[in-house]
Amino acid sequence: MARGKFITFEGIDGAGKTTHLDWFRQQLAAKLAAHGRQVVMTREPGGTPLGETLRGILLNQPMDLETEALLMFAGRREHLAQVIEPALARGDWVLSDRFSDATFAYQGGGRGLPRDKLEALERWVQGGFQPDLTVLFDVPTQTASERRSAARAPDKFESESEAFFERTRNEYLRRAAESPQRFFVVDSTRPIGEIRKKLEEAVASL
Repeated sequence: MARGKFITFEGIDGAGKTTHLDWFRQQLAAKLAAHGRQVVMTREPGGTPLGETLRGILLNQPMDLETEALLMFAGRREHLAQVIEPALARGDWVLSDRFSDATFAYQGGGRGLPRDKLEALERWVQGGFQPDLTVLFDVPTQTASERRSAARAPDKFESESEAFFERTRNEYLRRAAESPQRFFVVDSTRPIGEIRKKLEEAVASL
């Protein structure tokens, strides 16, 4: 069976990606079922027992910036080895809530870790591996802030300033401009029905 596809959902906290993630999975699963393939749903940080343990630490414990980035990539290496690569090899499609673009956006853009350090870790952990498609939910930072304030109690990233999220958003958009063949940017201020039509276009592209 041919190799599966790897799709990631990205965006700053409050961009709305979680609203569409399960719907997208259902649409994708329905299309793939006729071909005997499945959708593996996962997330970062997380995705494995080790990754979920690291998630609890990363989202709640203060730490040095470089420690934070190293832990993100350590969890990603385990995620690739235990979940993503085996699923793709057996022909399944993988849908992940965040991947390495989030590390460049949050630890790089938001926190200011030099890009060359992140690129070195990316090469080490991933080689040349990248998603087949990255759906980026883009929204103004003020809109995202209003959405976050209406959600659950914030973790340490969700508690960051609007300036932090502006830098994070800008890094996401820089990454998208750098790799337009991989990114599918969605205006997350649009009505849900309109966004889902765009997501159907994204599925069709694969």
